[in-house]
Amino acid sequence: MPGRLLGTLVAALWVAAFAMDRGRDWVAATEIPALSLPVSVEVVDRNGILLRAYTVADGRWRMGVALAEVDPRYIAMLVGYEDKRFWSHPGVDWRSMLRAMGQALRHGRVVSGGSTLTMQVARLLEESGTGKMDGKLRQIRLALALEQRLTKEQILQLYLHLAPFGGNLEGVRAASLAYFGKEPRRLTPAEAALLVAIPQAPESRRPDRHPARATDARGRVLARALGNGVITEEEARATQGEVVPAARKPVPMLAAHLADRVVKAQPSIPRHQVTLEAGLQKALEALAKEAVAGKGDQMQIAILAADHQSGEVLASVGSAGFTEDQRQGFVDMTRALRSPGSTLKPLVYALAFDEGLAHPETLIDDKPVQFGTYAPQNFDKIYRGTIRLREALQLSLNIPVVRMTEALGPAKLIAAMRRAGMQPELKGDEPGLAISLGGVGVTLEDMVQLYAALARGGVALPLRHDGAAGEGADAGQRVVSAVAAWQVADILSGLAPPPGAPENRLAYKTGTSYGHRDAWAIGFDGRHVVGVWMGRADGTPVPGAFGADTAAPVLFQAMGRISRSLTPLPPPPPATLLVSNADLPQPLQRFRSRNAAFQAADAPVLAFPPDGAEVERLNGRVLVKLRGGTAPFTVMADGLPLKTNLTTRETLLEMAGAGFVTLSVIDAAGLSARARLIIR
Repeated sequence: MPGRLLGTLVAALWVAAFAMDRGRDWVAATEIPALSLPVSVEVVDRNGILLRAYTVADGRWRMGVALAEVDPRYIAMLVGYEDKRFWSHPGVDWRSMLRAMGQALRHGRVVSGGSTLTMQVARLLEESGTGKMDGKLRQIRLALALEQRLTKEQILQLYLHLAPFGGNLEGVRAASLAYFGKEPRRLTPAEAALLVAIPQAPESRRPDRHPARATDARGRVLARALGNGVITEEEARATQGEVVPAARKPVPMLAAHLADRVVKAQPSIPRHQVTLEAGLQKALEALAKEAVAGKGDQMQIAILAADHQSGEVLASVGSAGFTEDQRQGFVDMTRALRSPGSTLKPLVYALAFDEGLAHPETLIDDKPVQFGTYAPQNFDKIYRGTIRLREALQLSLNIPVVRMTEALGPAKLIAAMRRAGMQPELKGDEPGLAISLGGVGVTLEDMVQLYAALARGGVALPLRHDGAAGEGADAGQRVVSAVAAWQVADILSGLAPPPGAPENRLAYKTGTSYGHRDAWAIGFDGRHVVGVWMGRADGTPVPGAFGADTAAPVLFQAMGRISRSLTPLPPPPPATLLVSNADLPQPLQRFRSRNAAFQAADAPVLAFPPDGAEVERLNGRVLVKLRGGTAPFTVMADGLPLKTNLTTRETLLEMAGAGFVTLSVIDAAGLSARARLIIR
C-alpha cells in the first residue's frame, strides 16, 4: 500500500475515532428531563379493579400502567408499525433516517418518517415540535442519551404513559378506558391497531370526532400487522366489521365519596386499595338511582354494605348521584348526622336482656305512661295492653322501649353505643329517655356498625375500608352478651319481609324519624349487614316516607345483589334460655321498672361481691352473699339464670370464664339488685 494512501487511511480512522469519542461525550453531557412522570391518583377495589381516578395537575388523564399490563399484541403492532428495529438500534435508526432523507430529496416532500419510538419519547418528554431541524437534532441527542441510561423496556413504558390520544388523554391506559371502557390488558386486534394509529395524529384521528380518518388509519396498521405476522388473515377479516367507538366513555367514578375521603387522608399515595367490591358497588349505585326515581328532585339515599365477620366495607353509596346538585349529591349521606328513629330499639332490648330485666317472652304493659313531663306515645297512637317483648319489638312500639330505657338509664344506652364504635351526638348535655326513639344524632356508618355487632354475637368490630382484602383485624369490643345478641336477632328475623320481597330469615329493623325526615332499614344475615337511609340531604320532611315502605324494599334488593341466597343466622348459644313465659323464673315473667325495685324498702342487696369488685374464682366458682329481699331468689349472670328458687342467702356460682360480668339478683317480689364485676 503506498505510503500516502496508508497515511490518509490512518488519518481518516483517527478523525472517525475522535468524532466518535467527542460524540459520546456530547451524548453523555445531555441534560435529561425528569423521568418520574406524575400519574393519575387511583382508588381500586379489593381485586385491583379501578373505582375512581383523578386527573394530573394540568387536567390530563395519564394513568399508570406497567408493560406487563398491556396486551402483548398491541406492543408487537406498535413496534412493527412505528419502529421495527426498536429492540436493536441505539435510539436512532440511521438506516431509516437515511432512507427517509433520500425519499424526501427525490420527491420534494416527506414520504416516510425516520423517527424511532425512543425519539418520540424524547419529543414527548420535552413537548418539543417535530418539524424544525434544531428540534430534530435535540431529539436525536436525547434519544441516544436515553438509550444509554434506560433499558428498552423502560423507554417503551415511558411511551405507554406519554403517547397522545386526543383531547386530555395521555397514555395507552387512559385511551383504552376512554375509548373502549376497559383496561388495555386484553384488546381485540382492531382495538390495538386503533391505539397504535391515533398518536401519529391525535386530534385528526380521534374516533369520537373523525371516525372515517380513524378507521382508515387503523386499517393501515392492521395491514402492516398482517404482513408482519402479528395477526392472522382470519383475525384481519374479523376486524372489518368492527366500528370505531363513536364517543368517549367516562373514566370510572364508583364510590366517589369514599374515594375522596381516602385520597384526602393520604394525598401523597398514588394508588389506594380499599375493601370494596367493584361489581357490588356498581350494582348498588344503580339500585340507589332506581330507588329515588319518581320520588321528587330532592329525594336522596345512602346504602352501606359490609361483611360483619371481618368488618370489611363491601359497598358505600353516599348518594344517588355524586354530581346531582338538586339532590345535593356531593354530600356523603353515609356520614351525615341524622335521627335514627326506631332503629336503636334492638340495642335497648339487648341491654335489658343482659341486665336481667327482661327476656323475649317477658310480658310488658303497653299503655299510657308518663315520666315527669315526658309522655311517650306509640307511632300509631294505639295501645296493645299487655304484650310479649318479642311482639313489642317486632311491632316497634314506643312505650315498652321507653319503659326499658328508663329502667336501664339513658346513660347506659349511650355508653353501649360508644362501645359499639358509634359517635352519638346529643342535643343537650345529658341523654334523655327520648334517645331510644331517635332523639340522638347518628350516621348510617354508626348504625351499620351497631347492627354488625349484633350480628357478630354482640362484639363490635370497627368497619374498615382501607387495605387489601383478608388483612387481619382486632378482636373487637363486646357490647352485649352473645345470648342477648342472638335473642334480638331471632326476634328481628321473625319480621315479615316487605311486599314482593323473598321470604327469608333476614334480621332487620326499620325506622322513621320525627316529621318523616329519615327513613331507615338495616338488616343482616349470617355474613353480611346492609344499611339503607332515605330522605332529603337538607333535613326537610318527606311526607309519607316510612322506613317500612320506603327503605325496607331497597334493603332486601341490596341483599339480593350481594348473594342470591342468604347465609343462615347462627344457632342459639348453649346458654340461651328457650322457654315460654310460663316457664320463666317468676321475676322475668312480667317487666317491672327499675324505680319500682329501688324504691322498695326491703329490696335485695348483693352484700358480696360489691359493684365494681374484682373477684378471683375458686375451683371455677364465685361466692355470692345476699341481704334483704324476699326468698326465693333468682341469680343471673349477663341475663342468664344461674340459680333459681334459691332459699338461702349465700351460694357458690359456677362461672365458666373470666372477664366482665353483670351479676343480678331478683327476689320473689320482683325487686332486684345488680353489680358489675371483673372475674379473674
